[in-house]
Amino acid sequence: MRIFNYCLNVMSAGFSRLFVKSKVLPENPIKQYDLNPEYPTFYIVRLNSRFDLAALAHVCKKNGLPSPTEEQVLGTQNLDRFIGIKNPPPLFGDEAKPTNALAQGKQIIEYLIKSGQQNVQVVPVTILWGRDPGKEKPGLRTLITHSLTPSWFRKFFVVLFSGRDNFIRFSQPLDLSLLVNEKADVSELPHKLLRVARVHFKRQKLAATGPKMPSREQLFNSLLASPTIKKAIQDEANAKNISQTEARQNALKLLDEIAANYSEAMIRVAERFLTWLWNKLYNGIDIKHAEQIHELTDKGHEIIYMPCHRSHMDYLLLTYSIYHLGLVPPHIAAGINLNFFPAGGIFRRSGAFFIRRSFAGNKLYSAIFKEYLSQLFIKGYSVKFYTEGGRSRTGRLLPPKTGMLSMTLQAMLRGIDRPISIVPVYIGYEHVMEINTYLKELDGKDKKGESIFGIFKAIKNLKNYGRGNLNFGDPISINQYLNDNQPDWRDSIHPTDVQKPQWLAPQVTKLADQVMVKINNAAALNTVNLLAMILLVNDKQALSKPKLLAQLDFYLRLQRDASYSNRVTTPDETPEQLLTHALKLNKFEVISDEFGEIITISDKEKVLFNYYRNNILHLFAVPSLIALHLFKQHSTTIAQCQQLVKTFYPLFAKEWYLQPLDENYITRILANFADQNLIEFDGDNIHITNSNDCLAKLEMLGRALSFTLQRYAIVIGFIQTSDGIEKAELERESQVLAQRLGTLHGIKTPEFFDKKVLVSFIENLRGESLITEGDKGLVGSTQLCETYAHLKTLLPARVWQSISDIVQDQCN
Repeated sequence: MRIFNYCLNVMSAGFSRLFVKSKVLPENPIKQYDLNPEYPTFYIVRLNSRFDLAALAHVCKKNGLPSPTEEQVLGTQNLDRFIGIKNPPPLFGDEAKPTNALAQGKQIIEYLIKSGQQNVQVVPVTILWGRDPGKEKPGLRTLITHSLTPSWFRKFFVVLFSGRDNFIRFSQPLDLSLLVNEKADVSELPHKLLRVARVHFKRQKLAATGPKMPSREQLFNSLLASPTIKKAIQDEANAKNISQTEARQNALKLLDEIAANYSEAMIRVAERFLTWLWNKLYNGIDIKHAEQIHELTDKGHEIIYMPCHRSHMDYLLLTYSIYHLGLVPPHIAAGINLNFFPAGGIFRRSGAFFIRRSFAGNKLYSAIFKEYLSQLFIKGYSVKFYTEGGRSRTGRLLPPKTGMLSMTLQAMLRGIDRPISIVPVYIGYEHVMEINTYLKELDGKDKKGESIFGIFKAIKNLKNYGRGNLNFGDPISINQYLNDNQPDWRDSIHPTDVQKPQWLAPQVTKLADQVMVKINNAAALNTVNLLAMILLVNDKQALSKPKLLAQLDFYLRLQRDASYSNRVTTPDETPEQLLTHALKLNKFEVISDEFGEIITISDKEKVLFNYYRNNILHLFAVPSLIALHLFKQHSTTIAQCQQLVKTFYPLFAKEWYLQPLDENYITRILANFADQNLIEFDGDNIHITNSNDCLAKLEMLGRALSFTLQRYAIVIGFIQTSDGIEKAELERESQVLAQRLGTLHGIKTPEFFDKKVLVSFIENLRGESLITEGDKGLVGSTQLCETYAHLKTLLPARVWQSISDIVQDQCN
């Protein structure tokens, strides 16, 4: 046996060097799963293959894990560490001999029962050679893929062609104590152990490769045969007075326009290209909270990724990151504007399906798209779509478009038997490639369509864009959401003809808002958005280096100790390290004089930096409001701080999609201010520490909210100083006054006088019942009057005077 193991180890090393390159997840299994190499360890795998054993042995050696080629001493027995559930079939014939997995499981369980030990580690390991899902109708390609259980002869070709794409994923060790403590027949426990492992490997394979792919012709034929599309084709023929054949051809053209043409080969090529591109563009991509995605796939959930939309790079970044997490890339709902040569074909083969901006007036298109989306869910594909509908031009989350989400819930009403979970995703950058274009569009210039020339121009201008952030938010189980909010939803299930139930629209709206909240809950702080928060509130957008570092340290400590959400991520670096990194991005300038260095935003970047600040402004909304109140009053009480936050928080929550207010959040912020020696407690009373440095820190933090409060004051001022004002007039006058304030006080934040933002705020006031429709137009409530009084105490006197002079003149 020792000679055999020695020979096998030698073969494993040589074999791996020549033919195999393994992608291992997690990167550090010992740390991830708290494994102890000194404990008895077994590896349970799907296939009892010498090739799999050799690849696993190489990986285990690299990671400091016990070798699967050696026997494990367990009591008085020597057992193989490598437990293969299934033997490969013989070269000739279909029946494979059973493995000794059942006997090994029985010996392990008997040892645990007799000894009472709890330290045996049975680690499931998924081993895939390539990640091609295979075809629904097998062809010659199955010879070189893992889609069938191969004989040793087939396995040779699999390794030959796919060895460089070997994928090995370690999973959480099986909790054998649950089996041992069951009140069941001991002889059944080994069988249950193997059943659990089989289900696990089936889910792992589906998560990594996705379901088998139909040919495009098969897919189209199956869709055209569905009762829903048949009826839509008949209606098309009747409505346009054309033949059934012509209507069917129209349906085929629409299917060809919409449907993805997923190719694993294209994904592999794209993965290599994107690896080069990220190294060219970014200093790194930080991915956080990915472990929950694996937890969902382990439980057999189908996943819908719903990210925010900052840039066209989002399509690539999220898909690339998901693939590197060992998961199959999702099918992506992409705007029809991206279906241009050659990008359209590449996107389509990478899993993109294309959607028009509007379905209005085209019943055939609507029916085909809904049926296609339903089939994606029914077959088990993960899907990704952007709930905002388009890219944010201001850095704030846009109001959600609910069309795709509505169709998703309608697909569930077809009776899908798997749980479906939404995973909100926050995406952030230290540089957004299209940001100059966004600014032009906010200034009123027309949006340019995408083209091949735009791609070439973008490639030509490639440079260091800093780091990217991708944070997965808290998942939402759609099944559980409907159970909680619409208990009778299953009564609406119909396998084919799904009519929109009355409850669908309000539940979709509520669910969409919840997704947006969870995206903002998972925001990422980075060097650029933090420095934007600090520098934009200062005169000339400049600050001495020591003051800048002190304020940066203040913000980092605030967000680490009193974070708005436990999903928010902060940089690990020190303020000095962050500033050093920021200066390499060519967005800042350093001015030196005899008193030291001054850090300022370069002139061409000053307006653009509002975009990055808007990515995280919601994280500082409550701290900024409290800081501004403290700076203005110098002394206050905990109760007054709480009341102030409760007054404004509903408006903040609507504007920035914030989670319900937790009063402990206010307490944590005040405690952090005290820890940083900015305030002192005297019972329930609060006093600012008698220090110019403390005043400056609180003033800068308070200024972060200044433009938001000024916008509130403009709109509320017109309402409060009139007997009633028509909505259209309120929108027009508010925008004009906002533009005037911008001129008077040097405000260059584009969204400050963006009519969409002002209209949205007016709707928020209506939604909170702060304004109502009277005989003469919109009128304010008593609570709105209190809000206006608070605004007067918070805004600078010169700004308040500018606002009150205009609104009173206009309303008298």
